[in-house]
Amino acid sequence: MSRIGKKIIDIAPKTEVAFSDGVLSVKGPLGELSRFFKPEIKIEIADGKITLNPKRNSLDVLALWGTYASHIINMIAGVQKAFEKKLIVEGIGFKSDVKGDELVMSLGFSHQVKMKIPKGLKVTAEKNIITVSGIDNEQVGQFVAKTRAIKKPEPYKGKGIRYEDEVVRRKEGKKSV
Repeated sequence: MSRIGKKIIDIAPKTEVAFSDGVLSVKGPLGELSRFFKPEIKIEIADGKITLNPKRNSLDVLALWGTYASHIINMIAGVQKAFEKKLIVEGIGFKSDVKGDELVMSLGFSHQVKMKIPKGLKVTAEKNIITVSGIDNEQVGQFVAKTRAIKKPEPYKGKGIRYEDEVVRRKEGKKSV
């Protein structure tokens, strides 16, 4: 049984939630999100609350139960207040900049790395901090993870791209005699 799936989800004020033909739409002050949900989980909207119930007790349906509840909670939270993640670019000569709809980074390669910013995301780069914000938690997390994967922090000097709250485990270098 899913502890998250059992909980009743409250709909925030100034938020409209509609469910039809397997598509849940959430509209709020910052925008609108919609997502398809499989019919194995029954989604009921009544009195400003959302309840989820599995139609059968199989492992795959019970796994979806909590996942769908988390998705709905994130959708409601996203249209109220945008999700934000920060990356820190560390290293001599490493820098980032936003030009138009592209994130351009110099990361010690022979060329600049350019990443197209997806629609719905707002990206800013000041000094050595890249800030990504948007109403879709999944899209924000995916873009940040792809950006970090370009140059992960290395353990000797800590150079690379890391999350704001990430702690890089440092190794000791070679010892001189």
